Amino acid sequence: MINLKYLFVLGSTLLLIGCTERSKQVTKKPIKSNDVISIQQQGTFAVGGTVKKSPGEFDPIAHGAFNPTNQSNVGQTLHGDHASVLYQIPTEPRNLPLVFWHGYGQSMRTWQSTPDGREGFQSIFLKKRFPVYLLDQPRRGLAGQSSAPKTIEARTEDQLWFGIFRMGEGVNFYPDIQFSKDPEALNQFFRRSTPDTGPLSINLNIDAVTALFEKIGEGILVTHSHSGGQGWSTALKNDRIKAIVAYEPGSNFIFPDNDIPDPIAYVGGTLSAKGIPAEEFKKLTKIPIVIYYGDYIPETEVENPGQDQWRAALRMAKKWTKAVNDAGGDVSLVVLPEIGIKGNTHFPMSDLNNQQIADLMYDWLKEKELN
Repeated sequence: MINLKYLFVLGSTLLLIGCTERSKQVTKKPIKSNDVISIQQQGTFAVGGTVKKSPGEFDPIAHGAFNPTNQSNVGQTLHGDHASVLYQIPTEPRNLPLVFWHGYGQSMRTWQSTPDGREGFQSIFLKKRFPVYLLDQPRRGLAGQSSAPKTIEARTEDQLWFGIFRMGEGVNFYPDIQFSKDPEALNQFFRRSTPDTGPLSINLNIDAVTALFEKIGEGILVTHSHSGGQGWSTALKNDRIKAIVAYEPGSNFIFPDNDIPDPIAYVGGTLSAKGIPAEEFKKLTKIPIVIYYGDYIPETEVENPGQDQWRAALRMAKKWTKAVNDAGGDVSLVVLPEIGIKGNTHFPMSDLNNQQIADLMYDWLKEKELN
């Protein structure tokens, strides 16, 4: 007969040996202090938004049964059109938080782990002790509750965005690109896309991000692509935005209404600017702004629409930079290949050299005494 006490002792001994060996494996490589993220507070919340109410009076007996095919909405409300925010505050935080706003068809995942599994800007700047706020704008991602309906179509467009995001042409990457050639990385990248769940509303987006700064206080706004122009308009409404870092803005450029540049044509469309009163425009001169563009942007017209629209965007950004600086502002425009950093896509924050891109941003924040 087997002695159960003996089995217990033997099993415990083997477990201890296994744990010891595992401990040796884990501790073989010491953890560096700058590889540790220490969080004192984190959470999520909604900000901004609307409340829609149907006419009538809700009766919990007459209207309280779930009936998905013929649901009564008499007297009921819908809370929607808000932004969804994830925040993390490290121990010994710096004074100004970073608020990260995604671009078109994207979400807060833009700033999280990269498609090939490395650290994104969320982690990189937490290690630099910046509080971080990641948001999904109204009717996108985690903020999908919309007060207005929209039909979501299952359109096959991966290769279209592969080109527009300047990763390559068709299914072929550009040479020397700063993006992993592992097929799983591209698979993960495509699976970050998320549709609008309601009609796109610039005003709703601006109002939600304005409300976010009203809630958290002063901070630095970091935008990408479609949120770039929206970010400048948000700064006009909220003086708690103390600086803006804009990655590849592509639309919604605002100029003094007496100095609006001519539209810029590109393959497939035209990029136009919007005019606002000159006195309102001068608000943008009160904060430092830096703009970054990546690689594969032609200087002259080309037949590739994915590249040509960014030629137009960069040209408009140069005009915008000059307009703000001529009014007494402080805008820097950095084209990465011109300073020797090559191969970046439309998503430099998640490219293979994203640590170098983050260091550039940090150096700028330090230069402007925003760190």
